[in-house]
Amino acid sequence: MQRLVATGFGVGLIPRKVFKTDNGAGTFGAALAALIGLALWSAPWWIDLLVALVAIGLSLWAAAPFAEDHADPNWVVIDEVAGTLVAFIGLQGVGWLVALVVARLGDIYKVLPGVPQAERLPGAVGITADDVVAGLYGLAAGWIVTALL
Repeated sequence: MQRLVATGFGVGLIPRKVFKTDNGAGTFGAALAALIGLALWSAPWWIDLLVALVAIGLSLWAAAPFAEDHADPNWVVIDEVAGTLVAFIGLQGVGWLVALVVARLGDIYKVLPGVPQAERLPGAVGITADDVVAGLYGLAAGWIVTALL
């Protein structure tokens, strides 16, 4: 069950099946989160928050067996799902899209303050925390854009 959840219910295995590599699996996890986010588009912000917190909890639980020696297997994408859902809290429209892009780029490139440090945390916490921190940057960017428009 943990492996199924860790792969984002199989989404993290798509690149391996299609492209014969695990590279890019995190983007598939973020796409799953985007679908969830679209389903929650008109929900109140606290529902977004609740869903993001559940995803963080699932990530901490599901990633744990695969986190030996600071490993973060590419096919483990529940962390990208969680981080991306954090980025969407209370957002719609252009702000939602900006949040998605900033969170994804923040996770991929790990140049934003706090993201690489979070990734170095041990075990499932490190696997999950860098995506949540990147998601928080996405959330901030999305809210700034929303406030300016």
